[in-house]
Amino acid sequence: MTSSADLFARARELIPGGVNSPVRAFRSVGGAPFFTRAARGARLHTADGRELIDFVCTWGPAIHGHNHPVIRAALAEALEQGTSFGTPNPLEVEMAELITRYVPSIRKVRMCNSGTEATMSALRLARGFTGRDKIIKFSGCYHGHSDSLLIKAGSGALTHGHPDSAGVPAAFARETLVLPYNDRAALEAAFSARPGEIAAVILEPYCGNVGFIAPEPGYLAFTREVTARHGALLIFDEVMTGFRLARGGVQELEGITPDLTCLGKIIGGGLPVGAFGGRAEVMDHLAPLGPVYQAGTLSGNPLAMAAGIASLRMLATDEPYRRLERLGGQLRAAVLDAASAKGLPVQFPQRGSMFSLFFNPEPVRDYASALRSDAKLFGRLFHSCLERGVYLAPSAYEAGFLSTAHEGRDIDQACAALSDAIAGL
Repeated sequence: MTSSADLFARARELIPGGVNSPVRAFRSVGGAPFFTRAARGARLHTADGRELIDFVCTWGPAIHGHNHPVIRAALAEALEQGTSFGTPNPLEVEMAELITRYVPSIRKVRMCNSGTEATMSALRLARGFTGRDKIIKFSGCYHGHSDSLLIKAGSGALTHGHPDSAGVPAAFARETLVLPYNDRAALEAAFSARPGEIAAVILEPYCGNVGFIAPEPGYLAFTREVTARHGALLIFDEVMTGFRLARGGVQELEGITPDLTCLGKIIGGGLPVGAFGGRAEVMDHLAPLGPVYQAGTLSGNPLAMAAGIASLRMLATDEPYRRLERLGGQLRAAVLDAASAKGLPVQFPQRGSMFSLFFNPEPVRDYASALRSDAKLFGRLFHSCLERGVYLAPSAYEAGFLSTAHEGRDIDQACAALSDAIAGL
């Protein structure tokens, strides 16, 4: 059996940094990444013969756990018909019907191949629809790696200490206004300073890429009101939260209707996928009906659609969300009890199947307060948990995820391991 160390050594010769996505590199927590050979349920099976209880869940898609038999069967059935057609196929129509049924703000939807494509396309559409150029995003919110959005970004860009990427032209950056999340006055001031210039506000309604951060009461309603008042579009990036916190995403939980919504993760059932949708009159500005061009050879790929449909069908009732809330509460109680016993200042924001652990004496409400957390202490916790068979996200600034497969012994063992790891800090 080839070890993770051997695989990483080979990878570094051929792949920049040895990884195909930067946050996998363990740079912020130290050490070298492990390689996964297989995954089942709530567990990863590594190249070194270890089993790890997984709280990354492929960064969100695995809401039903890994290698779920229903999704696997749907893929096998679709594979019998082919892998890619280059024409419309029946499964993309079924997926569109499911999305528009579950997310009422989406009247029409366009499939694409990643969350990055979804957000990039939604912004182009917003600019084309409004005839304006400037956009507003929020510090620490990550919306993929397109040029307009790698300004004060979260996720790997934040983890590695480079929230602005080289290679992004200054002229592009000037069209992106970056504001603090949860700050009403800053948002109002930005619109007042640039009347008629702002095409859209894009945000993660619940942040997941600077750690898990919820909006303060009334904040999302305020963003809806101020964008409508100034003729700008409101774009919810629900790539992480869509179908994970509720069938209708955060907009269902908070009762907010955005103009456009970006989706991904769960609607691919583990395969690469993205989607964006919203008001019909906005979506009809897309080619071939309108002047805003967007395309993708593999968009609506039948394998991704089959896996995603199977995943969404298993979320047709409230029962999975009740289970996930219970599991999240169990994990939260274990962490806070252990931290209290140790005398450590810990914040553990959690909603349903998303959570974060911040070593911080104050509640985390935005990018700046997230950065005041003790990332070095988190790195120690990460490795202590890994030694005990629990895999957390390898960054102090990423959300964690639960799946419905974390029932029984998996959640019990994970809670015990986290408690022991905290006690040993």
